[in-house]
Amino acid sequence: MIKSELCELLGIQYPVFQGGMAWIADGKLAAAVSDGGGLGIIAAGNAPGEYVREQIKIARSLTDKPIGVNIMLLSPFADDVAQIVTEEKVEVVTTGAGNPSKYMKAWKEAGIKVIPVIASVAMAKLMTRVGASALIAEGGESGGHVGELTTMVLVPQICDATDLPVIAAGGIADGRGVAASFMLGACGVQMGTRFLSAKECTIHPDYKEKIIKATDLCTMVTGKRLGHPVRSLRTQFARNYSKAEYGGMPDDELEALATGALRIAVQEGDAEKGCFLSGQCAAMVKKEQPAAEIIKEVIESAEQVLLKASKWTD
Repeated sequence: MIKSELCELLGIQYPVFQGGMAWIADGKLAAAVSDGGGLGIIAAGNAPGEYVREQIKIARSLTDKPIGVNIMLLSPFADDVAQIVTEEKVEVVTTGAGNPSKYMKAWKEAGIKVIPVIASVAMAKLMTRVGASALIAEGGESGGHVGELTTMVLVPQICDATDLPVIAAGGIADGRGVAASFMLGACGVQMGTRFLSAKECTIHPDYKEKIIKATDLCTMVTGKRLGHPVRSLRTQFARNYSKAEYGGMPDDELEALATGALRIAVQEGDAEKGCFLSGQCAAMVKKEQPAAEIIKEVIESAEQVLLKASKWTD
């Protein structure tokens, strides 16, 4: 069975993280992933602190395994959530959309493992210096906010730049992606899109159906003009936003157009008004499954891929 230093560091069975997807990764999904042997992560997103506290309590009521919280540092509630994860004794914090340095001392004193999501070598070096426990190297194949580098290119460069454990993310949905990540130097993976198909994922049925029926060219990136590119399914909303983005709409109106769009997709499944975040690997998601089954399937498949690869050498 595949194990790595990440398992010992975090007290998890398999080196598999569930991505912190805003308004999607709630306490129920996080608990199911953690109970299945991975690390379930509650997404704080732009939600108020008390929402995050409630989701932590839900997860705690469903599992006694370690859980994480992802903090989106651009959120107006980031300071509140940073304090709440300390009060609730969350085992792991992952961060995105910013530099978590100002919180590091308090989190480390509370015994929290801090694992920032990064998209560049410079950020990897900085997070190593300020005391991160590990790093999530996320390539542009991922859903949501994306960087410029692909997972294939980013992960080995991050591994060369730090002595911390590295978790690969972006475009990983099956055992082949897990095996490839290990070959690139990572010691674990983070999957987001694959867990959209989990039975415990409470997104609108139309959202889940779109993921399961997705094709290879199903996603597109919008938001580059504002400096915050986002990958999502190629829905009518995404097409309309792209036209507005390059059609001269003022920046403030363009930002307003996207406000609340993810929540609409998650809760209402409205393709006209909702932004359906998805990674490029959506076409590899074939069916709805329990989270624990997803984890077991990708790990067992990765073992077979790595075993086959080992036979190619003398």
